Amino acid sequence: MATEDKNRATAAAILPLVGGAANVASIAHCMTRLRLGLHDRSLVDDEALKALPAVMGVVEDDTYQIVLGPGTVARVTPEFEQLVEEAREAAPAPGPGGPAAVSADDLAAQGAAIKAQQKAKNATPFKLFLRKIANIFVPLIPALIGCGIIAGLNGLLVNLQWLPAVTPALAAMASGFMALIAVFVGYNTAKEFGGTPILGGAVAAIIVFPGVANIDAFGQTLSPGQGGVLGALGAAVLAVYVEKWCRRWVPEALDVLVTPTLTVLISGLVTIFGLMFVAGEISSAIGTFADWLLSNGGAGAGFVLGGLFLPLVMLGLHQALIPIHTTLIEQQGYTVLLPILAMAGAGQVGAAMAVYFRLPRNESIRRTIKSALPAGLLGVGEPLIYGVSLPLGRPFITACVGGAFGGGFVGLFNQLGDTVGSTAIGPSGWALFPLLDGNHGLGSTIAIYGAGLLVGYVAGFLATYFFGFSKDLLTEFNVSQEPAPSTIAATGGTPPSATPSSSGGPDTPDPGTDPAKAPAEV
Repeated sequence: MATEDKNRATAAAILPLVGGAANVASIAHCMTRLRLGLHDRSLVDDEALKALPAVMGVVEDDTYQIVLGPGTVARVTPEFEQLVEEAREAAPAPGPGGPAAVSADDLAAQGAAIKAQQKAKNATPFKLFLRKIANIFVPLIPALIGCGIIAGLNGLLVNLQWLPAVTPALAAMASGFMALIAVFVGYNTAKEFGGTPILGGAVAAIIVFPGVANIDAFGQTLSPGQGGVLGALGAAVLAVYVEKWCRRWVPEALDVLVTPTLTVLISGLVTIFGLMFVAGEISSAIGTFADWLLSNGGAGAGFVLGGLFLPLVMLGLHQALIPIHTTLIEQQGYTVLLPILAMAGAGQVGAAMAVYFRLPRNESIRRTIKSALPAGLLGVGEPLIYGVSLPLGRPFITACVGGAFGGGFVGLFNQLGDTVGSTAIGPSGWALFPLLDGNHGLGSTIAIYGAGLLVGYVAGFLATYFFGFSKDLLTEFNVSQEPAPSTIAATGGTPPSATPSSSGGPDTPDPGTDPAKAPAEV
């Protein structure tokens, strides 16, 4: 089957299972997921969706998210959008004698009630705020990856003294986006917080304007870019509040002139004579603390960070790290935290391989692992998490152990002076190799990161093989024709070893909470 036909067939299979075109309120996608806003959540057939070959899992969050994997989701989404549009155009108008049409308001009310029930246990103001922060930075990841790889290629050519006429052009391509990243952050921030995006971008652009070098604030001369993405975020949030205040008090006849002017003027003055200095101090403190932490306690810090990252992802708290990564990349050219956190994925891969060998009779689970391992090696951990380790319980904990040892290994070398960093955020696993950078040459950096992955694989495998299964769990799953753990997660069943307890550990999700619906993207 041609690739286009395959993608359209996947979209066509998904559409009726989410309630048809009439039930789709919005369509978007990220790196791995098709994100749908739905009018009525009860119309979705979760079981049938998870049974589709192209679907790796589903996640319940502020939108209904169908995990299709990198690359695939970007190709299926346009086909899905086209099918929805075609279905709506072909839908006949309701006849006078037919059943009464359900209004969009009715469907929205039903969907809102169902969504409120689903999210009541997990939604907290702090998590919702972190989700907003993630929504600001996640759209920037493709540019960070592309520019990061070009920067790595340029560095390699410069070191080898190859193509000297080309390297200046590559340097411009790699650095152009980072020079203006504050503008994009400001634009996305205003959009996310309910303001006019272009006004958020306009205020944030002040931070990178070269002319600020002629301004003195707090007894020092400002520098272009001072405050970076944190300053841009704060400036844009302020602009949103100023704009909303103006919308309430400025007469409609003057709104188009007065509101934008006051928004940029007030927010701009506060940014220049306050936020740039404060955000600059915070940004410097973040970089200083990260360097100090890894220089003085790299092994211990790496062990903790690598071991806790998967639980942070499951809780949605990993989103708080995105601005920190971006700030470090702005300051130093790379983030030293991402290679350590990437070891969590290595522990997950090692744990999955151990599950494969410990359950030789369960063809279903072994088939899931074989199909998901390539994605896991490339840093896409969702299929292994939701399809293998988390539903089984203990293997999720032992995967964290593998991540801890891998993170401790990379952290140790940071402590010894061999800094390992990433020029972009997003990828992990083998996909992170083209983005690696450090202070002792590319060869040394690649060797340390690769060895860290190997430590994570081995530690995750050994911990899972010897400690990841109770006798009850082996009895339950090491049989032929047993359903895959993803089916257990989908139906709300819980194997004996993952029975919720009062301990509240990572392998014991809150009762009534489906682990597959945790807001996560690895």
